[in-house]
Amino acid sequence: MQLRLQAPTPLVAISLDPALPPVWTKLEFLNPSGSTKDRIARFILEKAWRQGRIDARTTVVEASSGSTSIAMALACAQLGIRFIAVMPEGVSNERVLIIKAYGGEIRFAPKQEGIEGAIRITEQLAAAEPHVFLPRQFSNPDNAQAHRFLTAREIIDDIPSGRADAVVSGVGTGGTLVGLYEGLRDSGCLPIPVFARPVNLTRLADVECCSFSARIPGVVECVSTIFQPDALPDLETIEVADEEALATTRALMSKGYPVGPSSGLNYRAAQLYLAAHTNEDRIVVTVFPDRMERYFTTDLFQPFR
Repeated sequence: MQLRLQAPTPLVAISLDPALPPVWTKLEFLNPSGSTKDRIARFILEKAWRQGRIDARTTVVEASSGSTSIAMALACAQLGIRFIAVMPEGVSNERVLIIKAYGGEIRFAPKQEGIEGAIRITEQLAAAEPHVFLPRQFSNPDNAQAHRFLTAREIIDDIPSGRADAVVSGVGTGGTLVGLYEGLRDSGCLPIPVFARPVNLTRLADVECCSFSARIPGVVECVSTIFQPDALPDLETIEVADEEALATTRALMSKGYPVGPSSGLNYRAAQLYLAAHTNEDRIVVTVFPDRMERYFTTDLFQPFR
Protein backbone atom coordinates (compact mmCIF):
# COMPACT_ATOMS: atom_id res chain seq x y z
CA MET A 1 0.00 0.00 0.00
CA GLN A 2 1.40 3.39 -0.98
CA LEU A 3 -0.87 6.09 0.46
CA ARG A 4 1.17 9.21 1.22
CA LEU A 5 1.60 10.45 4.78
CA GLN A 6 -0.86 13.21 5.65
CA ALA A 7 0.32 16.11 7.83
CA PRO A 8 -2.03 17.82 10.32
CA THR A 9 -3.83 20.87 8.97
CA PRO A 10 -3.46 24.25 10.74
CA LEU A 11 -5.93 25.48 13.34
CA VAL A 12 -6.20 29.28 13.23
CA ALA A 13 -8.27 31.95 14.97
CA ILE A 14 -10.21 33.91 12.36
CA SER A 15 -12.14 37.10 13.03
CA LEU A 16 -14.29 38.87 10.43
CA ASP A 17 -16.20 40.86 13.06
CA PRO A 18 -14.24 42.75 15.75
CA ALA A 19 -17.33 42.75 17.95
CA LEU A 20 -17.19 38.95 18.25
CA PRO A 21 -14.53 36.55 19.52
CA PRO A 22 -12.56 34.74 16.82
CA VAL A 23 -13.67 31.38 15.51
CA TRP A 24 -11.06 28.62 15.80
CA THR A 25 -10.99 27.13 12.33
CA LYS A 26 -9.40 23.96 11.00
CA LEU A 27 -8.03 24.65 7.51
CA GLU A 28 -9.09 21.35 5.98
CA PHE A 29 -8.78 22.71 2.43
CA LEU A 30 -5.02 22.18 2.89
CA ASN A 31 -5.38 18.40 2.76
CA PRO A 32 -3.78 16.78 -0.33
CA SER A 33 -6.88 16.71 -2.56
CA GLY A 34 -8.14 20.01 -1.19
CA SER A 35 -10.80 18.87 1.28
CA THR A 36 -11.50 17.27 4.63
CA LYS A 37 -12.72 14.18 2.75
CA ASP A 38 -9.10 13.08 2.37
CA ARG A 39 -9.36 11.97 5.98
CA ILE A 40 -12.26 9.59 5.47
CA ALA A 41 -10.91 8.29 2.15
CA ARG A 42 -7.56 7.47 3.72
CA PHE A 43 -9.07 6.02 6.92
CA ILE A 44 -11.64 3.82 5.16
CA LEU A 45 -9.34 2.54 2.41
CA GLU A 46 -6.36 1.88 4.70
CA LYS A 47 -8.57 -0.10 7.08
CA ALA A 48 -10.13 -2.08 4.22
CA TRP A 49 -6.68 -2.84 2.79
CA ARG A 50 -5.37 -4.09 6.14
CA GLN A 51 -8.44 -6.28 6.55
CA GLY A 52 -8.01 -7.77 3.08
CA ARG A 53 -11.27 -6.32 1.73
CA ILE A 54 -9.46 -4.46 -1.06
CA ASP A 55 -6.37 -5.26 -3.10
CA ALA A 56 -4.86 -4.48 -6.50
CA ARG A 57 -7.85 -6.08 -8.29
CA THR A 58 -10.41 -3.92 -6.49
CA THR A 59 -12.65 -1.27 -8.03
CA VAL A 60 -13.74 1.34 -5.50
CA VAL A 61 -17.16 2.85 -6.25
CA GLU A 62 -18.57 5.78 -4.29
CA ALA A 63 -21.62 8.06 -4.49
CA SER A 64 -20.68 11.67 -3.91
CA SER A 65 -21.51 15.14 -5.18
CA GLY A 66 -17.82 15.95 -5.37
CA SER A 67 -15.31 16.19 -2.55
CA THR A 68 -15.44 12.58 -1.37
CA SER A 69 -15.13 11.35 -4.96
CA ILE A 70 -12.13 13.62 -5.48
CA ALA A 71 -10.49 12.34 -2.29
CA MET A 72 -11.22 8.72 -3.20
CA ALA A 73 -9.85 9.29 -6.71
CA LEU A 74 -6.58 10.62 -5.27
CA ALA A 75 -6.26 7.77 -2.76
CA CYS A 76 -7.01 5.14 -5.41
CA ALA A 77 -4.46 6.71 -7.75
CA GLN A 78 -1.86 6.31 -5.01
CA LEU A 79 -2.93 2.70 -4.44
CA GLY A 80 -2.96 1.93 -8.16
CA ILE A 81 -6.55 0.70 -8.15
CA ARG A 82 -9.61 1.59 -10.24
CA PHE A 83 -12.11 4.18 -8.99
CA ILE A 84 -15.60 5.02 -10.22
CA ALA A 85 -17.43 8.10 -8.93
CA VAL A 86 -21.21 8.18 -9.18
CA MET A 87 -22.48 11.76 -9.09
CA PRO A 88 -25.80 13.50 -9.70
CA GLU A 89 -26.01 15.27 -13.06
CA GLY A 90 -25.38 18.98 -12.80
CA VAL A 91 -22.38 19.01 -10.48
CA SER A 92 -19.76 21.60 -11.39
CA ASN A 93 -17.48 20.53 -14.22
CA GLU A 94 -14.41 21.40 -12.16
CA ARG A 95 -15.13 18.47 -9.87
CA VAL A 96 -15.56 16.10 -12.82
CA LEU A 97 -12.25 17.21 -14.35
CA ILE A 98 -10.33 16.79 -11.08
CA ILE A 99 -11.61 13.22 -10.67
CA LYS A 100 -10.68 12.38 -14.26
CA ALA A 101 -7.23 13.92 -13.80
CA TYR A 102 -6.60 11.42 -10.98
CA GLY A 103 -7.63 8.59 -13.30
CA GLY A 104 -11.11 8.17 -11.90
CA GLU A 105 -14.16 7.30 -13.97
CA ILE A 106 -17.54 9.03 -13.76
CA ARG A 107 -21.09 7.70 -13.85
CA PHE A 108 -24.01 10.12 -13.57
CA ALA A 109 -27.32 9.65 -11.79
CA PRO A 110 -30.39 11.58 -13.02
CA LYS A 111 -30.41 15.05 -11.51
CA GLN A 112 -33.93 14.64 -10.12
CA GLU A 113 -32.81 11.57 -8.15
CA GLY A 114 -29.90 13.43 -6.54
CA ILE A 115 -27.52 11.61 -4.24
CA GLU A 116 -30.07 8.85 -3.55
CA GLY A 117 -30.00 7.95 -7.23
CA ALA A 118 -26.20 7.91 -7.13
CA ILE A 119 -26.25 5.52 -4.16
CA ARG A 120 -28.64 3.23 -6.04
CA ILE A 121 -26.27 3.07 -9.01
CA THR A 122 -23.29 2.17 -6.78
CA GLU A 123 -25.27 -0.82 -5.48
CA GLN A 124 -26.06 -1.88 -9.05
CA LEU A 125 -22.39 -1.67 -10.04
CA ALA A 126 -21.37 -3.70 -6.99
CA ALA A 127 -23.86 -6.41 -7.94
CA ALA A 128 -22.77 -6.48 -11.59
CA GLU A 129 -18.96 -6.39 -11.33
CA PRO A 130 -16.45 -8.51 -9.38
CA HIS A 131 -14.06 -7.12 -6.77
CA VAL A 132 -16.07 -3.94 -6.05
CA PHE A 133 -15.65 -2.14 -2.74
CA LEU A 134 -18.25 0.42 -1.62
CA PRO A 135 -16.96 2.88 1.01
CA ARG A 136 -20.60 3.91 1.70
CA GLN A 137 -19.73 7.30 3.18
CA PHE A 138 -23.32 7.97 4.27
CA SER A 139 -23.55 4.89 6.46
CA ASN A 140 -19.99 3.77 7.24
CA PRO A 141 -19.17 4.57 10.89
CA ASP A 142 -15.48 4.85 9.94
CA ASN A 143 -16.42 8.18 8.36
CA ALA A 144 -17.02 9.72 11.79
CA GLN A 145 -14.22 7.69 13.37
CA ALA A 146 -11.66 9.34 11.07
CA HIS A 147 -12.55 12.70 12.58
CA ARG A 148 -12.89 11.33 16.10
CA PHE A 149 -9.42 9.81 16.15
CA LEU A 150 -7.57 12.23 13.87
CA THR A 151 -9.12 15.67 13.36
CA ALA A 152 -10.41 16.13 16.91
CA ARG A 153 -7.06 15.14 18.43
CA GLU A 154 -5.26 17.64 16.21
CA ILE A 155 -7.63 20.36 17.43
CA ILE A 156 -6.97 19.54 21.07
CA ASP A 157 -3.21 19.52 20.45
CA ASP A 158 -3.32 22.98 18.82
CA ILE A 159 -5.98 25.01 20.58
CA PRO A 160 -4.22 27.20 23.20
CA SER A 161 -6.91 26.82 25.85
CA GLY A 162 -7.04 23.06 25.50
CA ARG A 163 -10.82 23.22 25.34
CA ALA A 164 -13.69 23.67 22.91
CA ASP A 165 -17.14 24.75 24.08
CA ALA A 166 -18.94 24.28 20.77
CA VAL A 167 -18.24 22.60 17.45
CA VAL A 168 -20.01 23.86 14.33
CA SER A 169 -20.48 22.08 11.01
CA GLY A 170 -22.87 21.62 8.16
CA VAL A 171 -24.10 18.09 7.56
CA GLY A 172 -23.59 16.09 4.39
CA THR A 173 -22.77 12.67 5.72
CA GLY A 174 -22.60 14.09 9.24
CA GLY A 175 -19.22 12.48 9.81
CA THR A 176 -17.44 15.74 10.59
CA LEU A 177 -19.90 17.01 13.20
CA VAL A 178 -20.42 13.63 14.85
CA GLY A 179 -16.73 12.68 14.78
CA LEU A 180 -15.49 16.01 16.13
CA TYR A 181 -18.12 16.02 18.85
CA GLU A 182 -17.17 12.52 19.97
CA GLY A 183 -13.44 13.15 19.71
CA LEU A 184 -13.58 16.39 21.70
CA ARG A 185 -15.60 14.62 24.39
CA ASP A 186 -12.99 11.85 24.46
CA SER A 187 -10.47 14.56 25.34
CA GLY A 188 -12.52 15.83 28.29
CA CYS A 189 -14.32 18.70 26.58
CA LEU A 190 -18.09 19.10 26.79
CA PRO A 191 -18.80 20.79 23.46
CA ILE A 192 -22.22 21.81 22.22
CA PRO A 193 -22.72 20.33 18.72
CA VAL A 194 -24.05 23.02 16.38
CA PHE A 195 -25.66 22.00 13.11
CA ALA A 196 -25.15 24.69 10.43
CA ARG A 197 -28.20 24.41 8.19
CA PRO A 198 -28.30 26.37 4.91
CA VAL A 199 -31.73 27.44 3.76
CA ASN A 200 -33.14 28.87 0.57
CA LEU A 201 -36.90 28.85 0.61
CA THR A 202 -37.27 30.62 -2.74
CA ARG A 203 -35.51 28.08 -4.98
CA LEU A 204 -36.89 24.72 -3.90
CA ALA A 205 -37.11 23.54 -7.52
CA ASP A 206 -33.33 23.67 -7.76
CA VAL A 207 -32.67 21.48 -4.74
CA GLU A 208 -31.03 18.08 -5.35
CA CYS A 209 -32.38 15.08 -3.47
CA CYS A 210 -33.16 16.38 0.01
CA SER A 211 -30.56 19.15 0.05
CA PHE A 212 -31.27 22.12 2.25
CA SER A 213 -29.98 24.40 -0.50
CA ALA A 214 -28.75 23.62 -4.00
CA ARG A 215 -26.31 26.52 -3.70
CA ILE A 216 -24.28 24.96 -0.84
CA PRO A 217 -23.00 21.71 -2.40
CA GLY A 218 -22.56 18.62 -0.28
CA VAL A 219 -24.90 19.67 2.53
CA VAL A 220 -27.89 17.34 2.41
CA GLU A 221 -30.49 15.69 4.64
CA CYS A 222 -32.41 12.39 4.82
CA VAL A 223 -29.54 10.31 3.39
CA SER A 224 -27.01 9.75 6.18
CA THR A 225 -27.40 7.23 8.98
CA ILE A 226 -24.31 8.66 10.70
CA PHE A 227 -25.96 11.91 11.75
CA GLN A 228 -28.68 11.00 14.24
CA PRO A 229 -29.92 14.11 16.08
CA ASP A 230 -31.34 12.04 18.94
CA ALA A 231 -27.80 10.80 19.68
CA LEU A 232 -26.67 14.41 20.18
CA PRO A 233 -28.87 15.51 23.10
CA ASP A 234 -27.42 19.05 23.26
CA LEU A 235 -27.66 19.64 19.52
CA GLU A 236 -28.38 23.20 18.41
CA THR A 237 -29.39 24.12 14.88
CA ILE A 238 -28.50 27.46 13.33
CA GLU A 239 -30.06 28.32 10.00
CA VAL A 240 -28.07 30.43 7.55
CA ALA A 241 -29.57 31.86 4.36
CA ASP A 242 -27.54 30.51 1.46
CA GLU A 243 -26.85 33.99 0.08
CA GLU A 244 -25.47 34.93 3.50
CA ALA A 245 -23.27 31.84 3.44
CA LEU A 246 -22.00 32.74 -0.03
CA ALA A 247 -21.33 36.33 1.03
CA THR A 248 -19.36 35.07 4.02
CA THR A 249 -17.40 32.75 1.74
CA ARG A 250 -16.47 35.70 -0.47
CA ALA A 251 -15.44 37.72 2.60
CA LEU A 252 -13.16 34.86 3.66
CA MET A 253 -11.71 34.66 0.16
CA SER A 254 -10.96 38.39 0.28
CA LYS A 255 -8.94 37.75 3.45
CA GLY A 256 -6.85 35.10 1.70
CA TYR A 257 -8.74 31.91 2.51
CA PRO A 258 -9.37 30.01 -0.77
CA VAL A 259 -12.51 28.24 0.41
CA GLY A 260 -15.78 26.85 -0.92
CA PRO A 261 -19.39 27.61 0.10
CA SER A 262 -19.58 25.17 3.02
CA SER A 263 -16.76 27.09 4.70
CA GLY A 264 -18.80 30.28 4.57
CA LEU A 265 -21.78 28.36 5.93
CA ASN A 266 -19.78 26.96 8.84
CA TYR A 267 -18.10 30.24 9.68
CA ARG A 268 -21.32 32.28 9.57
CA ALA A 269 -23.12 29.75 11.78
CA ALA A 270 -20.22 29.95 14.25
CA GLN A 271 -20.51 33.75 14.28
CA LEU A 272 -24.24 33.54 14.94
CA TYR A 273 -23.64 31.10 17.77
CA LEU A 274 -21.09 33.48 19.35
CA ALA A 275 -23.45 36.43 18.90
CA ALA A 276 -26.12 34.53 20.82
CA HIS A 277 -23.71 33.95 23.72
CA THR A 278 -21.99 37.33 23.98
CA ASN A 279 -22.02 37.28 27.79
CA GLU A 280 -20.23 33.96 27.97
CA ASP A 281 -16.61 32.98 27.36
CA ARG A 282 -17.17 30.50 24.55
CA ILE A 283 -14.46 28.88 22.43
CA VAL A 284 -15.99 27.77 19.16
CA VAL A 285 -14.39 25.42 16.65
CA THR A 286 -15.33 24.82 13.02
CA VAL A 287 -13.73 23.60 9.79
CA PHE A 288 -13.18 24.98 6.31
CA PRO A 289 -14.03 21.79 4.38
CA ASP A 290 -12.74 22.48 0.86
CA ARG A 291 -11.11 24.78 -1.70
CA MET A 292 -12.56 27.36 -4.05
CA GLU A 293 -11.30 25.86 -7.34
CA ARG A 294 -14.11 23.31 -7.61
CA TYR A 295 -16.72 26.11 -7.63
CA PHE A 296 -15.51 28.48 -10.38
CA THR A 297 -18.65 27.91 -12.50
CA THR A 298 -21.12 28.11 -9.60
CA ASP A 299 -23.02 31.00 -8.00
CA LEU A 300 -20.09 31.61 -5.66
CA PHE A 301 -18.05 33.24 -8.42
CA GLN A 302 -20.89 35.10 -10.16
CA PRO A 303 -19.79 38.54 -8.82
CA PHE A 304 -16.31 38.08 -10.28
CA ARG A 305 -17.38 37.32 -13.86
